Amino acid sequence: MPEKKIRWAVLSTANIGRATVIPAIQASHNGELVAVASRDPGKASEFASRLGIPRSYGSYAALLEAEDVDAVYIPLPNSLHREWTIRAAQAGKHILCEKPLALNADECLEMDAAARQHGVLLMEAFMYRFHPRTQKVLELVQAGAIGELRLIHSAFTFRLTRPDNIRWSAELGGGSLMDVGCYCVNLSRTVAGALGDKSTSGYNTAEPEVVQAVARWSPSGVDEQMAGTLHFTDGLLAQFDSALTMERREAYELAGTEGFLAVEKAFLPGEDPVTIAEVHGRQEKKYHTVDGTDEYQLMVEHFADCILQDKTPAYTAVEAAANMRVIKALYRSAENGGRPETVQS
Repeated sequence: MPEKKIRWAVLSTANIGRATVIPAIQASHNGELVAVASRDPGKASEFASRLGIPRSYGSYAALLEAEDVDAVYIPLPNSLHREWTIRAAQAGKHILCEKPLALNADECLEMDAAARQHGVLLMEAFMYRFHPRTQKVLELVQAGAIGELRLIHSAFTFRLTRPDNIRWSAELGGGSLMDVGCYCVNLSRTVAGALGDKSTSGYNTAEPEVVQAVARWSPSGVDEQMAGTLHFTDGLLAQFDSALTMERREAYELAGTEGFLAVEKAFLPGEDPVTIAEVHGRQEKKYHTVDGTDEYQLMVEHFADCILQDKTPAYTAVEAAANMRVIKALYRSAENGGRPETVQS
C-alpha cells in the first residue's frame, strides 16, 4: 500500500517559504503540498502556478476551511503568528510555525493551549536542530572531546538593505535578536542542555539565570545590532552577537578546558558536506565531516511523522516559550544600558 502522506498548505507567499520550506515539503516522502493562501488572490494564484501548487486561496481564513488540508506552515510576520496559529488549531490543522514562535512566552503558551485543546500538534521551525551536524556537535561535547565546556560564542549577522523590510518594524516583531539572534539563544540553551543527562541527546536544554545585552537601535525602534551574554548556573557563559547591518557572519565556537569546536555556516549550511573543526592547541586540527542534507526536509518529515504516528514533536511550544523568556530578558537589559536581568521562570 502507498505510504500515507500529510496534506500541507502554506499561509503566505513569504520568500522564506518559497525558497526553503515549500521545496522541502514537495520533496518529502511523507507530505504533499496542496494549497497556498495570500491576502491578494492574484498574488496567491501566480505564486501557486509558478511553484506547482494545486490550489490557491485569496484569504488565510478560506484556506483553513479546506477539509483536505492536514497541516499548515506559517511564515507570516512574527506579530501574526499567535492569531493564525490559534485559528489554524481551531480549524483542526496541525501547525509548523516560523521562528520565533510568538512575541513573548505568554503567547507561546496560549498557542500551545489552543493546539492541545483542539488535538493538533504545534512546532516552531528551528530547522538547524534537524541537521545531523548539530547532533554530532552535541555528541562531541557530551563525550568530553574539548574537556569541560566553559564558553559558547555564536554570531548571526547580515546586511538588510531594503528600508521597507518587515524586520525594521517594531510592530511586526522585527529586530536582529528576533530575526537571527534567536538562533544564537536557542543554540546556547541547546548546547548547555547537552551537559546534563548524558543518557539522552539532541533536544535537552538548560536555561540561563541572568543575561546582559547592549544594542544599537534603528530609527524605527528595533535593535539593528545586539551583543549579549547568558550566565548559566554552573558557570558556563554564552556570548552572541546579531545584526541587520553587518556583513554576513554565521558561526559558533564551543570552548572547553582542553580544546574548542568551530562550526561555520552554522544555521544554514546548505546541502553540501559540512565539517566541525576540533582544535587542541598547536596540534593539527581534526575535522569531523558530516554528509550534506536538506535540514528543512528533515524538519518537515519529522513533523509529518509526528502527526502520522501521534508522537510529540522534538521541539515543543513550551520550549519555544523558554527561548522567548531569555530573549525578553535580553531586551530588558539592552533597554537599561546592559544591566543584568534575571530570566523569569
